[in-house]
Amino acid sequence: MKSLNILWVLFFIVSCSKKENHPYTFYYWKTNLKLDQEEKKVLNQATVPYLYTRFFDVDKAGGKFQPVAVITKDQSFQTDKQIVPTVFITNQTMLGISQHEIKFLAESIHHLVQKKAEEYHLKINNEIQIDCDWTAGTRDDYFKFLKELKRVSGKEITCTLRLHQVKDKKQTGIPPVSKVYLMCYSTSSPLDKSDKNSILDVNILKSYLARMEDYPIKKVEVALPIYSWGIITNHLDKHKLINALSKKDLENPNFKKISEYKVEILKDGFYFGNYLNKGFTIKVEEISKEQLEDVTQFLEKKIPHFNIIYYQLDSKFVLDRKF
Repeated sequence: MKSLNILWVLFFIVSCSKKENHPYTFYYWKTNLKLDQEEKKVLNQATVPYLYTRFFDVDKAGGKFQPVAVITKDQSFQTDKQIVPTVFITNQTMLGISQHEIKFLAESIHHLVQKKAEEYHLKINNEIQIDCDWTAGTRDDYFKFLKELKRVSGKEITCTLRLHQVKDKKQTGIPPVSKVYLMCYSTSSPLDKSDKNSILDVNILKSYLARMEDYPIKKVEVALPIYSWGIITNHLDKHKLINALSKKDLENPNFKKISEYKVEILKDGFYFGNYLNKGFTIKVEEISKEQLEDVTQFLEKKIPHFNIIYYQLDSKFVLDRKF
């Protein structure tokens, strides 16, 4: 009996320490849909049968709604994954919107999604995901729009959930959807003068999501960052982002190392396709495997089960990464 008890304790310890395996896939966020060999290989290995693909953005200019950067497709974009159409809507699109405009917007988005899916023979599933950084001032109209889009499309409408929308849920409200995608990145602005990683600072994320378990929508998928960039700062403290820089890009005899992720330029010249002057600094922000594991383990205590969607599928970001 005693040995049985010991076995039971051992089994319990092993069970508790066993790492939860989360099915995963990717966001695809380029205007021209194309896949190189590395991207195809990584996507084929993904364990969720969907690829979350941005179709277009929606903005308002001169009082008119406009689709922005609508997708085109290259022959190389072939996958067995079902495509989940994703549409980014600026918050200003929802400012002062009328009931009639909500209806018009929902119909227009649905029709353009269908048109692009048919035109490019994309195998889409029964979901449209809306990505909008809505605020307390736009929440009511945005939520009406989500309901209207569900009505006109007959599809499941899901939406993204920013960190501040969890923390300030009383002000920003709970969207009328059955599933949300928690965006675990953009913990601060890359334009702030800070030594923190603006893509993902795990301590900031934990403070925003301290009460995540109380969030009323229980079906939650988790979006994690794998992208990187360089923040260029000039003599006037003005900033510019250069996409996809990593720490190894800082190894250059014309750069003086300030810290592990920051250098000063010693000589004027073209770097990463940009003309940069002596005295400018470059700070690289990238995401480590340890940061992603830390976030995942934290969320396992808050959300019962979740899939992971990595942002984003690009050979620059997936190369040498273990998923």
